[in-house]
Order: sequence, then C-alpha cells, then structure tokens
Amino acid sequence: MRAVIPCAYLRVFRPLETFPPEERAQWERFILEGGAPASRRPVYREEALMKEGHVGLLASAEGEYADIRLVEGEYFVCPWRTRLRVLSSILSLREAVPVDMLDAFVPESEAKRAARELARLKRREPFAVPAMLQSPWHVPVRWFVLVGDAERHFVETSPEQYRLYYWTSIGVARKRAEHALQVLRRSELAPIAEPVQELAEWLSAFHPKSMLELDYASVSTLFGWDELDDDHSAREVQEAIAAIADQDAGGMARAGELYQSVASRWADAMSRESMN
Repeated sequence: MRAVIPCAYLRVFRPLETFPPEERAQWERFILEGGAPASRRPVYREEALMKEGHVGLLASAEGEYADIRLVEGEYFVCPWRTRLRVLSSILSLREAVPVDMLDAFVPESEAKRAARELARLKRREPFAVPAMLQSPWHVPVRWFVLVGDAERHFVETSPEQYRLYYWTSIGVARKRAEHALQVLRRSELAPIAEPVQELAEWLSAFHPKSMLELDYASVSTLFGWDELDDDHSAREVQEAIAAIADQDAGGMARAGELYQSVASRWADAMSRESMN
C-alpha cells in the first residue's frame, strides 16, 4: 500500500493568455486533452543518485503537468515545474535538517550536483521559479499573511468531504506582505520578518495579472466539518498584524493571543508531521 502524506499548497496561477506563444500552446493542448491523467499509475525516475543507505528523491518521468482553474470564463495555469521544485527542495532540505543528519539525508556531493543543475536551469530560464509551495501535514502560519477572510472558500468536494482554500490576486497578496514587513520591522518582532520577506520576494517573480491560491487540499481531511467551518486563520493573522501596528502593550498582547489561536489550531497536525 502506498502512503499519501496530506499536503497544503500555495500556488500562483497565471492567466493562460499571458504565457509566451509556445508555452501557451502547450497549456492549451493540455487543457483540451483534459489535464493530467487521474487513473494512470505514476511513473518516477531517480532525481538524485543517492548512495546506499541514503534517502532517494523521485520525480515524475511522464512530462510536465499543471493545475488549471477556470474562473469567470478565464483559464489560469499553475505549472508544476517538477524538476525545478525537486532540485530546490534538495537544497532546502539540506538547510533544514540538523547538522549531524545532513549526510544521512542529502550528502554534500548531491547538494552540489543539485545546485549545478539548478544553476543550469536558471541560465536557460533566468526568471523561472517554482509556481507552488508545498507543506506536509499543515499550513504554515506565514502563508496567512497573504490572504484575507473575504477570500475564504469552504466547499464540499464529495459527500462528507470538504476543502478550504483562499483565492486572491497576486497584487493584493504582495501589498499584504509588504505591509506586514513594515509592521514587523517597526516592532520587537523584527527577527521573524525574514520568512515573510522570502514570500514577498517569491511573489515578485510572477506576472502581475496572476492569482494566488492558498489551498488546504488534503490537509483538510485532518479536520472535521465543524473544525474547518470554525477555521478563520487568515482573519486572525490579519487582526494580529493590525494589533502589532498599534505599537502599544495592549496591541502586542492581543496579537499574541491571536497568533496563539492560529498556532494551536495547527499544533496537532504538526505533531503528526513529527511522528512521521
């Protein structure tokens, strides 16, 4: 049996009409053919040549796919760019794991190999960046900086199965990130601004007509209907930022309460990540 890890996604969707002609034709064919096949057994290739005893990383060997959204008669495309994402993940993983575990997960030789391959892709496509971020088991709190409660969508995907997601323009998301950065840097919380800065820089790489989707996706299955219905994490994070902007003791205390409310909501899901 193949285990599937619940994941949430932060995706950038670009209007189909804004792609260069050759790539636009590729995605038009993809849409006409019905998108990625859902029933075929996936085929993978080894993306990093790991030595025995190390964790291997696999990527799809079946070509490039994308997520598609049709909104008010207009198609939006989020390319998977699997190879680019895998190479970036190899380097990110090496930065994230404890020093004494580095070689067990990503040996230095493989990190250097991934860096060379990533540099080669960047030379070919200087502005190519992954159009989606993926988070197993939980939604990172910093993602909620980019969205608002009015953009929240709670839908039933099948009988007794629900999905929560947010949909907003990339311009609005960037303004929220920039505002949050200004607020954090003027407060005693300046050290935690870096993750928000990274999100802002990531968003700046995309076409200005793009849309942003924060999707709980399969992470939604970790919660019951009532838990998802009560989840207004984006509203609480936005209220916390507004409270910090007040620059008084009461505002900071209120921000702490709001942040703790969001963090507590994800504590159980994050503990499952640790156990796995």
